[in-house]
Amino acid sequence: MRRQRQAGVTLVEVLIAVTLLSLLSLGMLFAMRIGLNTLAKTDNKLMTNRRVAGAQRILEDELEGLMPVTLMACGKQVFTGSSGPVLFQATEQTMRLVSTFSLQQSWRGQPQILEMFIIPGEDGRGVRLVVNETPYSPVTAGMACQGLVQDQVSGLQAPVFLPPRPSEKSFVLADRLAYCKFSYLIKSPRADQPQTPKWLTVAPAGGWPLAIRVDMAPLERDLSLLQPISVTAPIYLHRGPTIEYGDY
Repeated sequence: MRRQRQAGVTLVEVLIAVTLLSLLSLGMLFAMRIGLNTLAKTDNKLMTNRRVAGAQRILEDELEGLMPVTLMACGKQVFTGSSGPVLFQATEQTMRLVSTFSLQQSWRGQPQILEMFIIPGEDGRGVRLVVNETPYSPVTAGMACQGLVQDQVSGLQAPVFLPPRPSEKSFVLADRLAYCKFSYLIKSPRADQPQTPKWLTVAPAGGWPLAIRVDMAPLERDLSLLQPISVTAPIYLHRGPTIEYGDY
């Protein structure tokens, strides 16, 4: 009488099945890892592009929100009405102004005293564009003013401010830059000179420019990312600093 064979698998078949399952699991793991790495790289590039675009939009809004403000006090000197010097510092590496745009509250917040300036980049490589914000008031506006000097171009009294310093509250608008500098579209303040506007690296005292340009270029060019570019902001001010507004 024959013995009835029992159904089952051999040890070799088990080893083959386990090996195939391991290879399949390994392939799925590599596919998931490649997909997650690609997703992370894409997300990092999108975030970098958003930071660059957001910083440039903030820079444009801050400059276009420039307010016509005069100092009520400078050092020990006090002024009445709008007889004080214009609160606007404009050099190639530093800019000080009052803007209606705030980083924290956008266009709905309190006017801010902005200090934009250039500092060395991390590890001394390149430069970065930094801004300090201070809520505006007649008292805070004159705290950084040390005194007055005569401007050689306009002949008016120009305020001398303390140099701005970066702090933990400073906001980096642009980083890893090969260079960054400010320039100003200015009409000559003298009637005997041509009135064709010119781009200057220092604005004369007594008024505001027609436009402000921030020239910058990335330290390392990457065609796969959005690069910092020069920003030009028109300034919509059409009155002299000595004209006072009336409340009705």
